Amino acid sequence: MRTILVVANETLAGGPLLERARAEAASGDLRVVLCVPRRAATHGNFNYADNVFEAAQVRVDLARGVLREIGIDCIGEVGDPDPYAATIDAIAEYDPDLILISTLPEGESGWLANSVVERVSNATEIPVEHIVSEQSAGSPFDVTLVVANRTTNNDALISELQTLVTSEPAGRERLFVFLVPTEGGDGLAAKRARARLTQVVERAQAQGMSAAGLIGDPDPYTATMNALAFFDVDDIVISTYPQTRSGWLRADLIERVKKASGLAVDHIVAEPASVRSGA
Repeated sequence: MRTILVVANETLAGGPLLERARAEAASGDLRVVLCVPRRAATHGNFNYADNVFEAAQVRVDLARGVLREIGIDCIGEVGDPDPYAATIDAIAEYDPDLILISTLPEGESGWLANSVVERVSNATEIPVEHIVSEQSAGSPFDVTLVVANRTTNNDALISELQTLVTSEPAGRERLFVFLVPTEGGDGLAAKRARARLTQVVERAQAQGMSAAGLIGDPDPYTATMNALAFFDVDDIVISTYPQTRSGWLRADLIERVKKASGLAVDHIVAEPASVRSGA
């Protein structure tokens, strides 16, 4: 069985890369190894290493799912933040027959600015092929970032997401990336956020939605900006309690995210359980 090492980040779900993998698979038994160098957080004063790793792992898992659907055996791992070092480590681990390095076009790609493709080619005798793609161009997904914390499992939010799924054009699939900011920086806050994330992802998947997720910075704006750097997002859903109960709304989160992202932001207001029950 031949082994192909695919090194990519923003373009991991791009059409040109998927088509190249499909063409290789047509020639016989093939194993694909995905290497995704993790990216540093772009906002905030702290380096949330676990969150950065988790975001990269979500990208790996999603790409593996896409490749499995087209019949390609695939494994994947999160690599060193330096794409050159990540590639060299993966070469030593998997001994590939071919290396595909996928980047954004010249002028947009930091990897090309740092001569990553050329440096890898010079460092190994294994054939290296460079694939250029716009960010996730040709991806089978439309990606919605869903930002929520205490309202993650509220019926109003789940109902809105189901509406987005049913309105998706034929031939497209809606992927929901759930982001749950932690409520504080301690371990207990992270565990609480993780539990909420697990529940909402499992609930969405049980209702037939494609869903993944990660926890984020305690500041919801910082968490959202970092998530937008990790994922190529088409639109955003932010779920909060009503104005009188929501610190996110008092901090003008919706308008700040709209202005900074330039994306459509849908605000879902979820009533607390005590209000819904008449307590």
